Amino acid sequence: MEAATTKPPSHCAGTYGDDGDPDPFQWDTREDCEVRQILDRVADKWSLLVIALLDRRVLRFTELKREIDGVSQRMLTVTLRQLERDGLVKRTVHPVVPPRVEYELTPLGGTLHTTIRSLVTWTEQHQNEIAAAREEYDAREATTAVA
Repeated sequence: MEAATTKPPSHCAGTYGDDGDPDPFQWDTREDCEVRQILDRVADKWSLLVIALLDRRVLRFTELKREIDGVSQRMLTVTLRQLERDGLVKRTVHPVVPPRVEYELTPLGGTLHTTIRSLVTWTEQHQNEIAAAREEYDAREATTAVA
């Protein structure tokens, strides 16, 4: 029998600098790193929206699809499966006809929602500054394109 070849999450120990702070450049260069894989998953726009919508409530697939503008049925299915695999979302199938499937955050997913809420709050607080920066950038680019 062959030994397992999957490395534990600790195999990314080199993603921290000498000062103990995370080094994001290591995450970009080490594709096999668990940290990068997790960040890719939770930072995905569909995952963020699903986690935000499931805050303190249970929703059916059709309710999630209706609430998330632009998501395809396939993409929502893939997103929910990945979040379930990562232990962030719990899927419950009720044995009725037709089957009723509900989704909710796990306790782990709830802790992630707290972080997402902080990100949304920051975005709301700084949206005017970001809009002004975009306008300034676009004006500079328009001037450069004409010259």
